[in-house]
Amino acid sequence: MTSPSSPRPLILGVSGASGLIYAVRMLKFLLEADYAIDLVASKSTYMVWQAEQNIRMPVEGEQQEQFWRQQAGVETGGKLRCHPWGDVGATVASGSFRTLGMVVIPCSMSTVAKLAAGLSSDLLERAADVQLKEGRKLVLVPRETPFSLIHLRNLTALAEAGARIVPAIPAWYHHPQTIEDLVDFVVARVLDQFDIDCIPLKRWEGHLEKTSDSEV
Repeated sequence: MTSPSSPRPLILGVSGASGLIYAVRMLKFLLEADYAIDLVASKSTYMVWQAEQNIRMPVEGEQQEQFWRQQAGVETGGKLRCHPWGDVGATVASGSFRTLGMVVIPCSMSTVAKLAAGLSSDLLERAADVQLKEGRKLVLVPRETPFSLIHLRNLTALAEAGARIVPAIPAWYHHPQTIEDLVDFVVARVLDQFDIDCIPLKRWEGHLEKTSDSEV
């Protein structure tokens, strides 16, 4: 497990798409690896927590920190700072605040559309826009299916602007046994974009040698 090589934080954006487990598992591994995280959850995320888990997410920053740590199962370790979605004057809203980059996980198609159009109606969108304009890493994890032509065009525009698109598509060659195994594969591939290796993952090692024709 690698240790953080920079004191700069990674921004973790959580939009109103289904699949909050992706954000929770990413936060768990990053905190356990002692990374600094600035977390921004969109307004819609509050409703998703209620719909998916029947849990009410706090609004205040300090209460949110305790909430996310509890969900991730990491009471201590790392550094976590939570920003209200409407606080467009927060540190992460400025390009002069240096970061490792930003992940939006899961990323809704509404968020994709606004980012592709250069709109910043809340802190999550503003922080993501800042990463693009500063030439920093922005990784989007869309969790939607099927993609419409509009979705694909918006994702293409963002890729052309420098964002990395890592859909929430798991693999099976590592023989997953649980939902967490499937989720962790996606999270690990997202963190690969930042050269962060803090998740125990069985990676592809090539084809096994054939021992007999009967096994083909």
